[in-house]
Parts: sequence; structure tokens; C-alpha cells
Amino acid sequence: MDNSLLMMLWNFGLTIMLAVIGFVAKEKSNELNRLNILLNRTREEIARDNVTNHEVDKIMEHIDQRFNKLENKIDELIRKRYAE
Repeated sequence: MDNSLLMMLWNFGLTIMLAVIGFVAKEKSNELNRLNILLNRTREEIARDNVTNHEVDKIMEHIDQRFNKLENKIDELIRKRYAE
């Protein structure tokens, strides 16, 4: 075989191999970007669905105030009833 033919086949083989490697690298990069987007969405959903300790304390304080009002009203009704 001619030396230039061997060189041309070698170049063709290297080109095909680099094209395959480039294609695989591009696909992996696209998949990595897709997973990154999904991970960010998941983090946003978790942050949206979970409450902070400050929010829990605020809600509990509000509930306590409401129960205290109810308790006072019940006590007042009981006092009125037994005062009669």
C-alpha cells in the first residue's frame, strides 16, 4: 500500500474517533445541564414547601393568642353562668 493512502486512512480513522468523542462529550454536557436545571427546581420546591423556624414561631404565637382569647371567653361565660 502506498504511504499516502495509509496516512489518509489514519487521518480518516482519527477524525471519526474524534467526532464520536465530541458527540459523546456534547451529549454528556447537555445531560449535565438538564440535571442541573432539575436540581435547581427541586431546591426551589423544597424551599417553597418547607417553612422556616421563624415562620413556625410566628404561626404558633398567633395560634396561642387565638386560644388565649377563646379561653378567656369560656372563663367569662363560666363566671357569668355561676354568678347567676
